[in-house]
Order: sequence, then structure tokens, then C-alpha cells
Amino acid sequence: MTEPDWIAVDWGTSHLRLWQMAADGSVLARAESPEGMGKLDPEGYEAVLARLLPDLTGRVPVVVCGMAGARQGWREAPYAKVPCRPPGIGRAVRVDCADERFDVAILPGVAQDSPADVMRGEETQVAGFLALNPGFDGVICLPGTHTKWVHISAGEIVSFRSFMTGELYALLAGQSVLRHSMDEGWDDAAFAEAAERTMSRPASLAADLFNIRAESLLAEPAPGVGPARLSGLLIGMELAAAKPYWLGQNIAVVGADRVARHYVSALESQAVPVVQADAERMTLEGLKAARRGGEDT
Repeated sequence: MTEPDWIAVDWGTSHLRLWQMAADGSVLARAESPEGMGKLDPEGYEAVLARLLPDLTGRVPVVVCGMAGARQGWREAPYAKVPCRPPGIGRAVRVDCADERFDVAILPGVAQDSPADVMRGEETQVAGFLALNPGFDGVICLPGTHTKWVHISAGEIVSFRSFMTGELYALLAGQSVLRHSMDEGWDDAAFAEAAERTMSRPASLAADLFNIRAESLLAEPAPGVGPARLSGLLIGMELAAAKPYWLGQNIAVVGADRVARHYVSALESQAVPVVQADAERMTLEGLKAARRGGEDT
């Protein structure tokens, strides 16, 4: 195989994705691994790269985003503070590797003092979206374990808020009494009704959550109603709190297709115009933009 010009890496908490890149920006090869930050100590990262890149011969730049730059990661990359452009290679932290083939640069995340908030990895997806949509002003929603709502103006991250919606769903669906009401199906109508309910009455969330369990005991709802209602209630609650971010704004949703579609559906029910973009593609485009750019890109 052709020797790569550089390596792009998205190193998350639970997994990593790696792309071998040609000089023209095309992907020569792709790999992934479950060896995320949560399974590694600082000495383990280099060995993972070596296993995923066994055929490298010469020295190659490796540009990394995500949790490898966390305090408990490979090496801490201090946060850039808002307002700022998504950080580029000029703000990256360099890592001294024993394996001389790797010239590693870890991109920083972004932080906000008030209200206190942080992101690592999502800022690279923002950079990728802006690289493909350079005139965008508005809000980028990035659904995930900790969903981000990011206000963009003049190419800068102005402010953002994080919501633990994905983690709450996982905890409630897997560890609460609601686990007995979950299945593998999905009911669009149940999702829409639940999202509308908590957007208009978020204070009733705790009662509405138990109603999922009660109805499954008394009425045997159709397959997919339980998970759809749980998701709808939590996303509706999030949208109610994030209303200052999406009301009257241009909205882009960047995420994995299934969860991103749920956010798009809930927003469109409020007559909000939304565009959707794939998270993996935006991450790769963001890593390309970071490598091309300097201190502030």
C-alpha cells in the first residue's frame, strides 16, 4: 500500500478511529479499535498506534483529537477558551514517542468559564462542518452521550452548553425499573408525543418516566413504544432547556445517523429548519482542517 502522508486519529473514551491519509486528502485506509482512553494508561497509546500501523516505514505526522488529550489521557492538551475558532495544529501538544515513526500532535478541546463547560472531540466536528460550510452562522447540535449545543458566529465558537441526555438514557434504560419496558423496536408516534409533552411540561418528567413502566404493566404497549417514549421525554426536556440556542437560529445536527434523526425530527416538529451531517465525516474533515491550519483554525 502507498505510504501515508499523515495519520488522522479520533481517540474517544471507549474507542478510536484512525485514517491513513494521502497528501491530496483522500483516505488510503481506515481502522478502528475498542482501545479508547478509558482502557489505557499513558504508556499504552503508542503501542496501540503501532498495532494499527504495522507497515509504516518512515516518520509520519499523527494528528489526534478527542480524549487522548484529557488530563487522564495520553498527554493533557490544555483547553482553548471561548470565544475561539476550533483549535488547529498550532495549538496542539506534541508527544515524544519512543517509536520514531510517529510525530504526534494532540489537539486541545474547548472550555467555557461561565457556565462552566468543556468539550473534547466535538470541536473537531465543528471545524469539519465549518470547513464544508464556511459561511455558516447559527447553532450546531452534536448529539451523543453528552450532547453539545454550540453557537457559531464569524467562524468562532461563541458559547456552548452540554446536556447529559445520552448518558441519562443509558442509565435509565439499563439500570432503572424502566429496563423492564425496553425492547429493540421504535415507535415514531410515541417518540413525537413524548418529546412534545416534555417540551411543554418539563416539570412532569419524573412522573412521565414512571408512566412508561406503569403502562407496560397494565396495557402491554406495542414493540418500540418504551424506548421511543424514554428517548422522546429526555430529548424533549433537553430541547426545552436549549430553546435559547435553537429558537430563530440556523441549526445543523452533527451526529450518528439514528440519534441525529431523532433530534432533527423533534426540531422539525417545532418548525425549526435543520440540516443533518454525518459525525464521522465531520471529524475527518475537522482533522484535515486542523492539519492545514495554524494557531486559530
